[in-house]
Amino acid sequence: MQFRQQALSKLQSPESLDLPVRLARPQGLIALAVTVVVMAAASVWAVTGSVSSTLKASGILTYGQGSYVLQTPVTGQVTGVYVKEGQRVAADTVLFKIRTEQGNRAVRAIDAGRVTALVARIGSVVRTGADVATVEKTGSARDPLVAMVYVPATGAANIPAGASVDLTVPAAQSYGVLRGTVKGVGRAPQTRRQVADFLGDSELAEQFTKGGTRVPVLVRLSESAATRSGYAWSTEDGPPFALSSMTLTSGAVHLASQRPIDWLLP
Repeated sequence: MQFRQQALSKLQSPESLDLPVRLARPQGLIALAVTVVVMAAASVWAVTGSVSSTLKASGILTYGQGSYVLQTPVTGQVTGVYVKEGQRVAADTVLFKIRTEQGNRAVRAIDAGRVTALVARIGSVVRTGADVATVEKTGSARDPLVAMVYVPATGAANIPAGASVDLTVPAAQSYGVLRGTVKGVGRAPQTRRQVADFLGDSELAEQFTKGGTRVPVLVRLSESAATRSGYAWSTEDGPPFALSSMTLTSGAVHLASQRPIDWLLP
């Protein structure tokens, strides 16, 4: 009761009515102004700004037609090897000669391409169905290279056709990154076996599918007549040497920009 009487008497007293009322201190006004400016800028950015992101994955430079593993149809001893690794061969070219109990047999290329690996050597004994060589399918040396990048299945759906890609080639890393664009995205994830069948290399397939299945993304390399390699780089000249297929690379796929308001709203 005593406190209430004091409050009532203070309200009824006119001695303090002529004093100015301080709504806020100068420091508070400055903080309020800064807050308003920041909120206004954030609102403008949410409507007109954009958020970009990249998806990184490992890949390989290739001719895009895949490879095949050549297997011997007979059992015997290899007596002749008529190609070298890196050599281009036409379809039906004799690659090996094998001596069998029924006589000499030739092992021929199934399709035209470039020999990327020789497993059989002169003097080695092979059995029917054994791997003797890997051939990358390509028509000619003028065929353009492409990059096959294997991305996690969870991120493949966000990759649009035509997205820009920066490819890092370890042997040419000091010359910048290789430029390219997404030509196509696989419709379904691929297992290690499927990747191995395409590349003709089970070790590479295991490396690319480590941690689960992957979706292949075909990247078209941007061509340039001004560089030694024939492709566009982030630097003016790029590396002073040509690129070869079956070269490992890593790609950074630039996903489409999205407005913040799109993913802030439910």
